Amino acid sequence: MGKIIAVANQKGGVGKTTTCVNLTCALKKRGRRVLLVDCDPQGNSTSGMGVDKTATPNCYDMLMNGAAAADCIRSTKYGDVLPANMNLSGCSVELVGSEQREYIMKTALAAVQGDYDFILIDCPPSLELLTINALVAADSVLIPVQCEYYALEGIADLMRSIKMCNKRLNPALTVQGIVMTMYDSRTKLSDQVVNEVRKFFGKKVYKTMIPRNVRLSEAPSHRKPAIAYDKESKGARAYLHLAGELIKREEKAAKAAQEAAAAAAAEVKHG
Repeated sequence: MGKIIAVANQKGGVGKTTTCVNLTCALKKRGRRVLLVDCDPQGNSTSGMGVDKTATPNCYDMLMNGAAAADCIRSTKYGDVLPANMNLSGCSVELVGSEQREYIMKTALAAVQGDYDFILIDCPPSLELLTINALVAADSVLIPVQCEYYALEGIADLMRSIKMCNKRLNPALTVQGIVMTMYDSRTKLSDQVVNEVRKFFGKKVYKTMIPRNVRLSEAPSHRKPAIAYDKESKGARAYLHLAGELIKREEKAAKAAQEAAAAAAAEVKHG
């Protein structure tokens, strides 16, 4: 079964969509089967992967009209995409009257989960029913954090949302990791923010940091990930490193889970 990772931060402008698009492409380049689910009405992950925002059926049709996830998926050179557009903006209001409204995305994605190694969900920058659906569907949350003064404030808000989700809707949801974005080695502020985040979250913070890089900003206008736009750029190389680190982290976690299960089985057998 593929690992479902919600890429979320309730603070906007932290590089969430840039991370989704480039991490999807980087994981595919490393031989993984990847699906990017665009759950943000702005549809920037959709266009950033070279998919037309007017494509239907899409995420709205999956959540509101019962369209099968498999029918909504578009294949690209950079990974598969489940697209979105502004129609999704009214989804939170429309979902309010739906039965099991928080579980609609989880149920829909379960049908394709076995087809992928990783499913990344690009969440809106707010806590609404779309984000809650993503957190309920996910196994873990990847949190992009911009290297700026208010960074910890954004993480605090998201951690409260994750705890609420743990308590009421998805007890198994964990923090997959925290990735520092827009890092500028020339400023003391970037290092101070990184040190503060690492002080609170320790090994949850990825060693790979995503630098401020003009190629990362230019790539969306060419409707492709930075890795495809300029694979030698600092930003592209950083996301390739991040993909490698994520894969190693997941393999280590899977091995630990297997060992724990084997130990538990042995204890029952001899108990």
